Amino acid sequence: MDDMIPRLFGTSGIRGKIGIEITLDLITAVGMAAATYIGGKGRKVVIGYDTRTSNKMVENAITAGILQCGSDVIRLGMVPTPLVGYAAMKLKADLGIMITASHNPSEYNGIKLWNPTGMAYTQDQERTIEKIVYEKSFQEVSWEDIGNIEDNNSIIYDYMDDLLDNVNIKGNLKVVVDCASGAGSYISPLVLRKAGCDVITLNCQPDGFFPGRMPEPSPANLSELMKVVKATGADLGIAHDGDADRMVAIDDGGVMADFDKLLALVSSEIGGKIVTTVDASFSVDKSMEKVGGEVIRTKVGDVHVAEVIVESNASFGGEPSGTWLHPDFCMCPDGILSALKVIEIVEKNGSLSKLLNEIPSYPTIREKVKCENIQKTLIMERVKEELPDKFDNVSDVNFIDGVRISMDDGSWVLIRPSGTEAYIRITLEGKNMEKAEKIRNISRSFIEGIL
Repeated sequence: MDDMIPRLFGTSGIRGKIGIEITLDLITAVGMAAATYIGGKGRKVVIGYDTRTSNKMVENAITAGILQCGSDVIRLGMVPTPLVGYAAMKLKADLGIMITASHNPSEYNGIKLWNPTGMAYTQDQERTIEKIVYEKSFQEVSWEDIGNIEDNNSIIYDYMDDLLDNVNIKGNLKVVVDCASGAGSYISPLVLRKAGCDVITLNCQPDGFFPGRMPEPSPANLSELMKVVKATGADLGIAHDGDADRMVAIDDGGVMADFDKLLALVSSEIGGKIVTTVDASFSVDKSMEKVGGEVIRTKVGDVHVAEVIVESNASFGGEPSGTWLHPDFCMCPDGILSALKVIEIVEKNGSLSKLLNEIPSYPTIREKVKCENIQKTLIMERVKEELPDKFDNVSDVNFIDGVRISMDDGSWVLIRPSGTEAYIRITLEGKNMEKAEKIRNISRSFIEGIL
């Protein structure tokens, strides 16, 4: 029966275009299902949203569903995703809800659910929510038991204070912060100023149309930030996505930091046992070897990283995309805390460009091939059955998340369908650039040949 239940959740919550995939009926039903799941009457739900133009509408609809099943709502207003996870934990709520489509364009929105520990809902929990929605097995209450609403603005200040207590920054650096007009626009620059940094802001006026740049912190979208870092002589630049659960850095030369190298740098500085995904570079392993650390790999998606962090009692975890988890603070990915950690490392050890140059380098390519969602299953079946035969000296093929093909010389390629967009993602690493490009050409040609 479960296989017949429609999937609502992707790798990062429910996400889609407003009025098409994300409708008011669906949003209300998810609110009712979530309240039913946590036990209804007397339970507390914290809700936050990013800057998208549809967010108040979505908040009102999901709040109506929650109240209808007896649970109370604590509204946080426009806040970053990590503050929702933090608030769920600190306010001892039964559920956290963030209304966001993260890095997607303005016409998208979505819903992500958080446990009282600050950790994202697992796939099993999400499947239960889907089942309640599909079966309409809501536990509605009568008029006298409808839930209540309250607003909480003070938790923002507790969050900022606790962030600053989590790092040791003297405040000697000049930092340019680009928040994409998203949910971090107020808090991220303020926290860095409170840490003593000389802060220059870029795209830090909240605006759901994202007029300065699109919320995906990609090289193409961060060209202005790179120029400003170089022109102002800043020590580094920080960029967030739309909901500030991610962070990417620009070094002191105005160059965007390699995602994998940055992850490797922070992992080796924290040490111990760290968790990352199957698409992360081998440079993470090499960097951890130097400090006697251990690397555990898991499926792509911050919830998978979070689950393994808890299971293995790891000290840190993250994806190359800049979605990092700091378990000694909260189990929600936190782009603002990640920024503080990078600033702390640079202040302590020297320029970011120098530190990144010391990390082992392996040519890495990340691409995506556009396809219809209904084509993904066929493509992945063909990849699993046929693509390994296209390469020489294959040493291993595993299916932990998509299809990862490893070769004798350490090169590898991972093919997996996007859980949030109509793409097949190709991630690969080669012994040298020539090998990397050869792997890319074979993989891309194979997928395009199916299409």
